[in-house]
Amino acid sequence: MQLTEADVAQPPPVTTQRRMYEDEYVYVRVCLLFHPSSRIGQIMAPFHLDTCILLHNRCILAQENIPEDPFARGSSWIAGSVVKFLESAGARVVPVRIDRTEEEYAKLFHSINGLMLPGGSADLQTSEHARAARIFFELALKANDAGHYFPIWGVCLGHQLLVVLLTDQNTRVLTDTMAVALPLTFTEEAKSSRLFRGFPRHLMKSLAEENLAPHFHKFSVSMQEYNDNVKIKTFYKVLSTNNDGNTDFISTMEAYRYPFYGVQWHPEKAPFEWIDKPGMVHSVTAMAISFYSASFFVSEAMKSDHRFSSALEEDEALIYNFSPVFRGQKSIFMEKYYFD
Repeated sequence: MQLTEADVAQPPPVTTQRRMYEDEYVYVRVCLLFHPSSRIGQIMAPFHLDTCILLHNRCILAQENIPEDPFARGSSWIAGSVVKFLESAGARVVPVRIDRTEEEYAKLFHSINGLMLPGGSADLQTSEHARAARIFFELALKANDAGHYFPIWGVCLGHQLLVVLLTDQNTRVLTDTMAVALPLTFTEEAKSSRLFRGFPRHLMKSLAEENLAPHFHKFSVSMQEYNDNVKIKTFYKVLSTNNDGNTDFISTMEAYRYPFYGVQWHPEKAPFEWIDKPGMVHSVTAMAISFYSASFFVSEAMKSDHRFSSALEEDEALIYNFSPVFRGQKSIFMEKYYFD
């Protein structure tokens, strides 16, 4: 996508969508899907809009703990930065644990307003993380088909998982993209996309020209695989690509018919991770990009009508019942939540 001087000079259009409610609370719960190297629960957060209070509960899916983690306790984890990422836009987090029954996941699904598939390390086909993700993915497809809005946000590994869940195949390729910040090469579809259309033009210009998108991944979904696979190409729209010097890969995508979004890069790292490593960007512009990304996903969750059956059940599910563990500034994840 080529941005002209007129694009930059023109103020961004006002496309604010608001749902107004009087004397009531609307609960939006978003789950964060934990990886098999950790057992992370659901994420929920309150979103304040004008005088109305819209409480959005988002779930984050946990991953299994990895043997190399000296701080590990229990069986699963979730990064503190992804919790803060959602909370920064007004969401409350509910951790999604691994090793739960389909009935338990189905009940939780109808209580929360969206799902986040975070980055990390997990087998995308055989892990408990992948199993839970598939259950939520299929429930989200059915819900959206029935007219009940339910968004999913996948970052890094979660971005790749969105493709594997669709195709039942792990066709990722190795790329030289561990610890590097890159500009995004936008496609023509990016301007009219749901994800980016609310971003100010100056941020879109910065994303296209500056090294602002942090990449910390060994695998990617290649553009060759996208173009050769009809199922992927007809389900997901590519909004940006990148190249590691040899391979063009998808860096941002959104589904055509469903509120599913994948980012191979990490908008959540700029404000909340501080390891001194190439690829980490802490500029004012990077912070703004993180905020707009989180705010977009929370605004999508606001469209969901799911809610917990009682305030007590909701209180017991929230991330506030757990305390993060500080792992040091030299850790790729400074804080983690651990779950039994």
